Amino acid sequence: MSQTSAPAAAPAAPSRRGKLLRGLLAIVVLLIAAAALWYFMFGRWFEETDDAYVQGNQVQITPLITGTVVAINADDGMRVERGQLLVQLDPADTDVALQQARANLAKTVRQTRGLYRSVEGAQAELSARQVTLNRVREDFARRKGLAATGAISDEELAHARNELAAAEAAVAGSRESFERNNALVDDTVIATQPDVQAAAAQLRQAYLNNARAGIVAPVSGYVARRSVQVGQRVQPGNALMAVVPTEQMWVEANFKETQLRHMRLGQEVELRSDLYGGEVKYKGRIDSLGLGTGSAFSLLPAQNASGNWIKIVQRVPVRIAIDAKQLADNPLRIGLSMKAEVSLRDQKGTVLPTAPAKGQVFDTDVYATQLHNADEVIHEIIQDNLPRQAKAS
Repeated sequence: MSQTSAPAAAPAAPSRRGKLLRGLLAIVVLLIAAAALWYFMFGRWFEETDDAYVQGNQVQITPLITGTVVAINADDGMRVERGQLLVQLDPADTDVALQQARANLAKTVRQTRGLYRSVEGAQAELSARQVTLNRVREDFARRKGLAATGAISDEELAHARNELAAAEAAVAGSRESFERNNALVDDTVIATQPDVQAAAAQLRQAYLNNARAGIVAPVSGYVARRSVQVGQRVQPGNALMAVVPTEQMWVEANFKETQLRHMRLGQEVELRSDLYGGEVKYKGRIDSLGLGTGSAFSLLPAQNASGNWIKIVQRVPVRIAIDAKQLADNPLRIGLSMKAEVSLRDQKGTVLPTAPAKGQVFDTDVYATQLHNADEVIHEIIQDNLPRQAKAS
């Protein structure tokens, strides 16, 4: 009996799992290629960090004299303008000192006028004694000639010699008095005489102390951290409050040391604040690269040369200037969190500035007005105590 052979099995179709794996592998390869392309085309030209915070000038308001607070004219969050009165100290003591200084200057000017008159009197006396000396000298010469011929006695000649010696001594004394008085006023006018200048300096100090009883804002901005209270006895250097000019702010971004290789001054930076989210993007530029890490400049720097050591990637503060118009449109606050993204494409800048700093970075001239006003008061007092002829001239 013959047996028939079984039919041959058909080739197995590719499994569904294999197709999925190959498809997944293709997707992964494409993603890796896309990521590599993005990095070499774009990603490697940017460095970013969210370890960035808003910084700004905090102008400390401190008294320059000792006094008791009698009024406070600004509180936290209020807008103040440059020169505006912030805190008033009791001016009673400074008013009295100013009145004494004014009286002292007037008195000194009048005394100095007396010195000039003394010089004039001493000069007139010297001229008169010089005339007398010339007359006595001529008389002595004449008597000396007569004594040689026996016309007069030796006693009369001796009297003439004594008169000449007395006249010479009188001229020497008058000349000494003149020079002594003239030394006090020589090559000066009343306004530049040393005693007058000393009295003017005392008045200037008294005027400044009186003006400084009113503590003014050096710059325009917003008040923060007010701690002063009415009735408080303050000393020079005590922090009473701070004024923050919101138009003068920047971002301090702390980049890792491995991110600084291609950073240069002037590179553009895109900034985003947590306050506004992604709705507001600030344009900035790198203003400076820190000269030390945060740990090196900390109060207690790390002592890496002692004990056990673990390598930690350090961060370096990078100062980023913000566009002033954007800052005015969208104000920031000191200490706000920021995200900074630096474009590294521009490599023309340097790592450190090559030119020295020029001019003032931040200044105020509000106190110069006080000194100018003091000089005007001094000039007025001097003019009021000059003789009428000098005033007219």
